[in-house]
Amino acid sequence: MSQNTAPRPSGTQQSTSGAWAAGGTLFAGVLMLVTGFMDIFQGIAGIAEDDIYTRVGDYVFKFNLTTWGWIHLILGIIVAIAGFGILKGAEWGRIAGISLASLNILFQFLFLPYQPWWALFSMAVSIFVIWALATDDAYGRGETF
Repeated sequence: MSQNTAPRPSGTQQSTSGAWAAGGTLFAGVLMLVTGFMDIFQGIAGIAEDDIYTRVGDYVFKFNLTTWGWIHLILGIIVAIAGFGILKGAEWGRIAGISLASLNILFQFLFLPYQPWWALFSMAVSIFVIWALATDDAYGRGETF
């Protein structure tokens, strides 16, 4: 009886969830870059034109839209840098990615009345990023990508 493929050494087998997490980490890095750039554009739009977004009446977390623009611009730059760090496999990228994705969920929740569908989508992407970065055991050891 012959084998079609060579057997793997026992130390290199990856579980199915580990493979998902490794692929998810690469995807999380790309998502962080895209989310960062989208936040940058969202911030520029908020700074340049104060009437781009719908004005909300009585909202508890109401800020001036220019203030929201600066928040999104600064957060977008930092998120894009963290996404680059994730793609490079840096440990600081993983820690920054989890922290910034958590912060992004908070800011998108506060920004919900201005752009509800984009805020919900961005929150879902951030939850996936947190899961992917938190569950990838091989991250940072050169085994991920």
